[in-house]
Amino acid sequence: MANMNRVFLAGNLTRDPEIRYTQAGKAIADLTLAVNRRYKTSSGEAKEDVCFVNVVAWERQAELAGEYLRKGSSVLIEGALRLDQWETNGEKRSRLRVVADRIQFLDRLKRSEVGDAPENSAAHEPAAPAGESEPLPPSGEKADADNLPF
Repeated sequence: MANMNRVFLAGNLTRDPEIRYTQAGKAIADLTLAVNRRYKTSSGEAKEDVCFVNVVAWERQAELAGEYLRKGSSVLIEGALRLDQWETNGEKRSRLRVVADRIQFLDRLKRSEVGDAPENSAAHEPAAPAGESEPLPPSGEKADADNLPF
């Protein structure tokens, strides 16, 4: 029997990422993502449902989320579902959440934020929408802030 546990979600953060660290110094980010679904009922009435999804990111993904994401940020999350189970005061508890393997920032940086970004932040820049990507300067060259593709 084949098994697969892969999740792709696109939505907006409902709050700023909460960053904490393990005793070993590994970063952990807790995110809540709102994913909207629009549809029409059989009578033609437009409806919208919102699904709130808890997401956890680890290490570098967590640090980048804490540094660049805020409430309302648009993101694409790729990861896997995980069921956490524990007991509190004799009561069994559980929660299903997504463990993020990859977080893609979908918002474009504002020109004022570009100057504050680290020089080697090309790997962390938000993705351009499909069909709008422009080539970045060759590796090792610094981009002029007035000539950035966003």
